[in-house]
Amino acid sequence: MSMHSDGLSQFLDVLPSIVRERLERGPALDTLIEVVLDYGRPAEARYRDTVERFSDVIITEHDIDFVNKSIGEFGTDNRAGIERTLHRISAIRNRHNRIIGLTCRVGRALEGTIDIIDDIVRSGQSILLLGKPGVGKTTKLREVARVLSDEAMKRVVIVDTSNEIAGDGDVPHPGIGYSRRMQVRVAAEQHNVMIEAVENHMPEVIVIDEIGTEMEASAARTIAERGVQLVGTAHGQTLENLMLNPTLADLIGGIQAVTLSDAEAQRRGTQKTVLERKAPPTFDVVIELLDYDRLAVHHNVMKTVDMILRGVPPRPEIRVRTGAGTVEVVQAEQTADLSDPGYNKRFPSLSRTQVPREEMPKGQPVKNGMAKPSGESNRDRIELEGVKDEPKALIRIFPYGINRTRLERAIREKRASAYLTNDINQADAVVAMRSTYQSQPRKLRDMAGRPVQTVVVKSNTFSQIADALDQILKGGTDAPDEHTKALDDVQQAIEIVLQSGKPFDLSPAPAPIRKVQHQIAESRRLASESVGEDPNRRLRILPTRLA
Repeated sequence: MSMHSDGLSQFLDVLPSIVRERLERGPALDTLIEVVLDYGRPAEARYRDTVERFSDVIITEHDIDFVNKSIGEFGTDNRAGIERTLHRISAIRNRHNRIIGLTCRVGRALEGTIDIIDDIVRSGQSILLLGKPGVGKTTKLREVARVLSDEAMKRVVIVDTSNEIAGDGDVPHPGIGYSRRMQVRVAAEQHNVMIEAVENHMPEVIVIDEIGTEMEASAARTIAERGVQLVGTAHGQTLENLMLNPTLADLIGGIQAVTLSDAEAQRRGTQKTVLERKAPPTFDVVIELLDYDRLAVHHNVMKTVDMILRGVPPRPEIRVRTGAGTVEVVQAEQTADLSDPGYNKRFPSLSRTQVPREEMPKGQPVKNGMAKPSGESNRDRIELEGVKDEPKALIRIFPYGINRTRLERAIREKRASAYLTNDINQADAVVAMRSTYQSQPRKLRDMAGRPVQTVVVKSNTFSQIADALDQILKGGTDAPDEHTKALDDVQQAIEIVLQSGKPFDLSPAPAPIRKVQHQIAESRRLASESVGEDPNRRLRILPTRLA
C-alpha cells in the first residue's frame, strides 16, 4: 500500500508552534488523525488508537487566530482546507459568529485501500458506502476515483462539496488520478452540481461524498437512471439505518405502506397493511464499513430490502484484510426465497436474471480484488469463524401474543436464520406470551394441528424475547416441571380474576395439582371449583369472596 505525499509538514505549519512541537515529539505522526483546538481548553491530539491531551497547553484566542489566518477561507459549512493537500479544518462558532473551536483533520491519499472491494468497483454497479465517522469512507472514495479513471480508463467526475475528496485550491490533489473535480460553492447546492455534472460533462462515473438531504437523494436517483455509475457515501452505519431514515430511504428504493384486499391479505397470511419497496434502489450494492479492514457487502440491495420488509434479517458477505495483506471472505452472503408470499413469483421484477458475478470463495486469498481460481467444491472450502457455505434452513417463527417488532429486532441483531410467519401451520417454532398461552393452551395446539416447539416468555421485554429466540436456535424449549407451572398458573389467574371480576379457567391438571390450586385460591379468599371431564378437568377461579 503506497502513499502519496500527504503534506503533513504543511498541516503542522498551520498549527500553533507549541502544539506542533508537542506533536513532533509525540507518537508516530503517520497515525495522527486530527488535532482539536478549543478556546480555553487543553489542546488534544487524536491518533488511530489513542488520544493525547496536552494539559499544560491551553488554547488562546491568539492560537485560534493564527490557524484561521494560515488556511483558506471557511465555506458555508464551516470547513476550510490547506491548498493542494487533503487536510480539513472545521470551525465551531459562538452565537456572535466568532470561531471558538477548530477540528484539524489529517487527510491522506492511500493507494491499495480498495483491494478489498476492487471486483465490485470495476463491475460498473452503483455503490453506496456506509460507516461511522473516521472509518475510511472518504479515503476509499478517493481511491475509487483514481482506480476507475487511471486503471479502468473511465470518465470520472467528482462532486466535491467541502474539497475533502480532492483537496483545497483550484488544482486537485494527485490522489484522485485523472478524475475531474467539480467544486460546490454552497453546500446546499450540492444536488444541483450533481445534475450539472451529468448534463454538461458526459461522465461514466460520478463520485459524491455525504449524501445527506432528500434533494441529494433525488439527484442521485436521476444520475443512476441515466445509466451513470454512482459511487457515494451516506450518513448511517447499516442498510437498516437507511430504511428507517425517511430522508435517505429513497437510496434503497423507498418504503411505503400498502393496503391489500381481503383476499390478498388472506393469501399472504399477513395484515391488510404491509410495508413494501416503492421503486428499484438507486444503488445496486451497499457496503457497510465495520472497521478499517473489515466490511459487509450487500450484493443485491433490491432483494435484501424486500427480505427485511418480510421479516428475514440480512446476512451479508463479510470480507476482511488479513495481517498478511490478503483479502478473505469469512462469511458468504446468504439470501432466501420466501415461499409465502411467493417472493420471486409475486414480484417479477425481483426474478430478473442477474449478470453472473464471479463468486469470491470463502477463505481464499484475493489478488486485485478477484478470487484466485480453485478446484475445490463448496463443501471442501475452508470454514472460517464457523460459517458454512451451505445456507442454514430458515426457521419460521409464529409469534403468539408477542411484540412482533421486538422479535424482528432480535432476529436482525443476532443475524439469525429465521423469519416471522403469520401461518402457524407453516411454523417451525412458536414464541408465546405466558398469559396468552396459559389462557388457551389447547387453542395453540389445535391451530397448529401438530406438536410444535414452543418457548414461553413471562413478559414482552426485549431481553426475554431475545432469550426465547436463543432457545429456539439451540433447539430448546422453556418447559418448567408440571407442578411449578401449575402453581404459577393459579397465581396469575387469581390476579386476573381480582382485576376483571370474572371467572377464569386454568389449564387441565391432575387431581393432586388441582387440590393444591384450590388451597392457594382459598388462601387468597377466592372461591374455586373443578369443571370438565378427565383428561380435561381443570380448576375455575371464581370472583366470589370467601368469608
